[in-house]
Amino acid sequence: MKSCQAAAERFFRLYHRCCVEHDQDTLFNLLNSIHSLNDRLQKATSERFYDCNEFVVLKALRNLFHHEAEIVNELRIIPVEKLPPISTDLLFLCLVPRSLVLQSLEQLERKRRMHEEDIIRSALKWYGNVVNINPCIFNFAVHVFEKLKGLDVHIGGNEYAEFRASYEFEEEAGYSHFVTGDISCHAESVEQVLELAFTDFY
Repeated sequence: MKSCQAAAERFFRLYHRCCVEHDQDTLFNLLNSIHSLNDRLQKATSERFYDCNEFVVLKALRNLFHHEAEIVNELRIIPVEKLPPISTDLLFLCLVPRSLVLQSLEQLERKRRMHEEDIIRSALKWYGNVVNINPCIFNFAVHVFEKLKGLDVHIGGNEYAEFRASYEFEEEAGYSHFVTGDISCHAESVEQVLELAFTDFY
């Protein structure tokens, strides 16, 4: 169980870092920690995250980035404030080319590919030729918290304590713990804004 606890603490530490220092490196480290946490959880409790659509998608992307490391450079992590006026429920976007997401999902085991369409629709936000994966990451962190809490896994660390405090505040206030990830804007279509941002943002 100690190995699982350590993996959970590392996940929340890297999730926090990804939120405040969002770049390709912090994202790649977070995806690796997700993969490790699932392994440690299974060994400690026989539970896994494969019933979570967000995990299946993030694991598929992690595997693609892991085996073809240069692909991670095709990501764009963009603060919302750097874009034309848009409305969304997260502070930054993590845009991935649509082709890479499809490539990663094609490498899933056949039995999981059977449900690919449901996974895509429920876990990702598609805009033309780009996909915003940040809502998927955020919502997966909520699933991690809830699963570990339900299994009574004791987790330390300031980052976990901060996440728990935010979760409890939302619970007391009657807010949803999950985000929709929806984006809206006025002047142009969302697809045009995000595709332009993906091309021009450095």
